[in-house]
This record gives sequence, structure tokens and C-alpha cells, in this order.
Amino acid sequence: MSPIRNSLFLVLWVITFFSRAQYEPLARNLPINRDLINLIDEWDIKKSSLLFHSAFKPYWSKTLLNYSDSFCNYAHYPVHNFFLSKTFNEAPDKRNQYNIQLHPILDAQTGYDLLTNRAIIQTGGGAQVRLNVNNDFTFSGTIYGSRTQLPFFLDTQVVQNKLIPNYEQAYPAGKNTYALLDYSGYISYSPQQNRFFNFQLGKDKHFIGDGYRSVLLSDYAANYPYFRINANIWNIQYHAWYTLMYDLSNANGIKRNFQNKFGTFHYLSWNIIPQLQIGLFENIIWQGTDSNRVRGFDVNYLNPIIFFRPQEYAVGSPDNAFIGLNVNAKLFRTLKLYGQLGLDEFFLKEIRARNGWWANKQAWQLGFKYFNAFHIPHLTLQAEYNEVRPYTYSHGAVAQNYAHYGQALAHPFGANFKEYIGNVNFQLNRWQITIQGMYTILGRDSSANQNLGQNIFLSYTTRPYDFGHKTTQGLKQTILQSDIRLSYFLIPQLNFKLELGYIQRSENYTQRYQLQNPYLYFGIRSSLWNTYKDF
Repeated sequence: MSPIRNSLFLVLWVITFFSRAQYEPLARNLPINRDLINLIDEWDIKKSSLLFHSAFKPYWSKTLLNYSDSFCNYAHYPVHNFFLSKTFNEAPDKRNQYNIQLHPILDAQTGYDLLTNRAIIQTGGGAQVRLNVNNDFTFSGTIYGSRTQLPFFLDTQVVQNKLIPNYEQAYPAGKNTYALLDYSGYISYSPQQNRFFNFQLGKDKHFIGDGYRSVLLSDYAANYPYFRINANIWNIQYHAWYTLMYDLSNANGIKRNFQNKFGTFHYLSWNIIPQLQIGLFENIIWQGTDSNRVRGFDVNYLNPIIFFRPQEYAVGSPDNAFIGLNVNAKLFRTLKLYGQLGLDEFFLKEIRARNGWWANKQAWQLGFKYFNAFHIPHLTLQAEYNEVRPYTYSHGAVAQNYAHYGQALAHPFGANFKEYIGNVNFQLNRWQITIQGMYTILGRDSSANQNLGQNIFLSYTTRPYDFGHKTTQGLKQTILQSDIRLSYFLIPQLNFKLELGYIQRSENYTQRYQLQNPYLYFGIRSSLWNTYKDF
């Protein structure tokens, strides 16, 4: 065996030998799944405590020990989910317990694009396997592959970017057909001797916020490798994680031309009272290579408690720093108010001057969720507003923009937009109906050579002027999209369901170009993670 493999076996043996048997795994992650998050939100607003922090995802199972699956009496993906699992060596007097879970994944959908008058077929599948050793060690791995066709409004983006949204590269597999293979997973360890900390190494996504979107960090982009330290102490939760990402700006779809970039992220969440939570976010992105040298991972950013902006100046490097604020408040055991503020650049003098300085790069979000609306059990209403100023998330060096694998790390629309979102969700036993609407005003570049701040994959040094910038400037594009979906849960433990839905998308430009794209679909799928079709 190689020295590396021997070391890995030694680490696993030490973890196993010194652990004691318990019955509830404390080191696993819950999937970032919208249905599951709404379920936990409904529990959290009624059973608010100082121990649970709702904004950082994926949720760490240790923080949900007080959750009861019987709290919501309809069929759903359970939080304490041991479907298709087997525990070995299970007895109070045994030192070690081993629990193995295997969840199959199926995703098959057929639809009809009424704009292009063609049938759409999507087929995919895979598996998720999880190994829990006692309650302090978890290994989880997921592999997923598919052959997919897309409705016109999504297909045009794949052709342009050569990427499957939410995944990685799009490989041609026939006329208007693409293939993908994706994997994710993690190794997680929570030391028995110290119940406050957790350490993870994996490839996955993160999400910060309480809304449908996030202007700080979302799960829209592809999975990325990371190492994360988690801590829950008193009513404070803290996360520090380090990532490897890729810039595709000049790669032209060729993997050997991908450029490494790195990121360090911090998120501190404080439950001031059970009904009020405040979170502080910061991150820095830097490129792995430049015109002068191969830089690699900068050890100056390893410190898990530093503030990035002073450190950035201290090392003499103009890296891309970003800070943010997340707030949520719970009222009347039914209403959750939430908001975010992201600052890419901040100069108070220029903000007060109100002269549209280009570097006033900010993003914000306001929204609410209303649970058991109008005293109807399991009826949830949500409304949300997002706005991002021009040039936010971009950088002078394109490789240091706030993106990974050619996709935005925050909001999928990039910058220079205003967005309104409304969701209605109702559950009755195994039935679910979801009505989702989105209205967005985007400011596109008015010509091929003019960067007006929407495209975060352009250098902000190519801006045409310094003052007079305002949100949605340029060629205005309005997008109106609605999605009505009826679901029936066949196997709630897998979130395995039948879906029948209808999407209506309308796009209008100031140059009088119009698009009306109706899309009808039916499918059977294991919905274990979020996918987005409204961007």
C-alpha cells in the first residue's frame, strides 16, 4: 500500500477504536433540499430555541437532535431518516456500531416544449451510500448521471455556456441531448471528547440564508472540494471552510485550460433570543496562477478567525473580498421575516453622494414565510425581493470573480437586476401542490463592447464610465416565469415522487424581441437536492 493509503486506514482505525457506541449519528449532513428545509422551518418557528441556526446549510445533524419527525403529520423526507439502512454490532455493551444506508436515485421526466413543438426526455439515475460509525463519524457519497434534453429557454443557455445549470460540463449525446456525470460526498468527524466541534472534508455545495435565493452564497453552482470546521458553542454557531474552485473564462470547454482559484469562507451565527438570529459572513477569492507565478493556496488565509480585508492589504494582494449580513426573525409562531445585505465594495462618502459610483457594489434581500397561513395546516406562503447593483461579484481579474465552474456562487442572474419571487406550497398527506412565480428586470449590456455590470464574467475595468450607474441600466430584459406543480410522494423517505407540472416563461427586451415558452412536463424522481429552472 502507498503511504497515503496507509495513513487513511490508520486515521479510520483510530476514529473507530476510540469511539463509543451511540444511537444517533451526530456527524452527518442533511441534504440541501427545499422540501426538507420548509419542513424544518415549520418546526423551528413553533419550537424556537437558542440551539438551532437556520441560515447555514447543509444542516449538521447534531443541531437537530430535538427535532421529531412526528411533528408534521404528512408524508415527507424525514429528518431522522434510516430508510434502507442496516446497523451492525448494535447493543448497549458493544464498543462500536456500524450503520450503512443505500438510497437509489431515479430521475425520469418527459415533457413537451410548445415553443419548438418537440418532446423533451430526461433520464438519470445513481445512488447515495452512507456509512455511520457510532455517532461521531460519517462517510457519504453520491454519484449521479443523466442524459437530458431541455426546453428552449434552458437549452439556449447550455449551448452558449457549454454547461448544465447546477452541474458541470455539458457533453453532446445526440441532437439537442446532453450527458453529465456528477458526484459529491464528504467525510465528517465529531470528536467524542469535544461535542462542540465537527470537521469535514468533501465535495459539495453550501447555502447561506433563509430565502429561496441567496445574495451571499447559494447552491446554484456546481459542487466544489472543501474542508470545513464547524462549531456549536452556547447559542453561537461558527463555520470556517476552505475551497478549491475553477475559472473557465479562457478554457473554451477544454479541461486542461481550467484555471485554479481558491476561496476561504467564514460564517458566524448568533441566536440573540430564540426568535432573532443574526449572521455575519465573509469570504475571499483568489486565483491560483497569474502572469507572474503559480501562487497556489495562500496560507495567510488559513486562520479561521481573521478579518479578510486587513489581511488582504497586509499580504499586498488585491484579492476579491466580500462581506455580508443575514438576519431572520420569527413572529407569532407562524411568520418568519428574513433579509440579507452583501457588500462587495463600500465607500460611505460615495453612497451619500448618490452619484452612481461604479464601485458601490451591494446586494440585498428582503422576504417572509407564512406558515399554516390563514390557519390552514401545511399551507406556506413566501414572498421575496432581491436586488443587486451593477458590477457586484465581478473583479478586475476575471479569475477572481465570485463564481465557480462558470456559474455564479450567489444569485444565478449575476448582477444589475431586481427580482420578485412568490411561492405557495400546500401539503396534504402524500400530496403536494406548489405554485411558484418569478418576475425579474435585468440590465444587459447594450452592445457587445460595453460592460454595464450584469455579466460577472467580465472585468470591471472595462466599464465605460465611473459615475451615473444605476440598477437595471442598459438593455432591459424582463423575465416572467410561473411553475405550477402537483406531486405525489411514492416513497417519502427518498423524497421519491410523481410530478405533473406546467412552466410558462415570457421574456421581453427593449429591442422588441419577445419569447413565450410554455412547457408541460411529467416525471418520477428522487428529489434529494435542489435544481433551478428559473434563471
